[in-house]
Amino acid sequence: MMCFIGLEGVKLSAKKIVYISMLVSQALVLNIIESFIPVPIPVPGIKIGLANIVTLVTILMFGFKESLIVVVLRTLLAQLLVGNITAFLFSVSGGILSACIMYIVYKRYSRYFSLVGVSVFGSVAHNVGQLFVASIVINNFLIFSYLPVLVMAGIIMGIFTGLVANFFRKYIKSIEYNSRW
Repeated sequence: MMCFIGLEGVKLSAKKIVYISMLVSQALVLNIIESFIPVPIPVPGIKIGLANIVTLVTILMFGFKESLIVVVLRTLLAQLLVGNITAFLFSVSGGILSACIMYIVYKRYSRYFSLVGVSVFGSVAHNVGQLFVASIVINNFLIFSYLPVLVMAGIIMGIFTGLVANFFRKYIKSIEYNSRW
């Protein structure tokens, strides 16, 4: 079986590369679709976070390292298509922090939190990561006064994306990654 070494310690077989590529493509498409959806809340910086559904699905199917691959590739490709370097920094920092927090909550605290709860933690972490980068870019930590608004939005959007991921969970269980094609 052909095997590639990706991130430190992540073995990427051809089959795994195909699965991860499909997840990156799905996240990228959701990211682009989301850019055309007007958010009904007139507050800057609030997005639904549709691509985070795919991050959560990747955590369920594969694990942490693979979810980071999906987040970084999706963010990089999205910014190459429609963004700029500052938008990339915001997006990748939020995405990586979100994936880290979702993985920790899912692996260590899943007996206390449902998939919706995991998603809420990830959504709020995404906003915190973006605020941190924004505070560095503008050299002003007063931007964290915006945190309560983003936490509320993160809770609402996290519930939505968690419900969607939970819906797909039953289908994910039927996909046998280790089975032969």
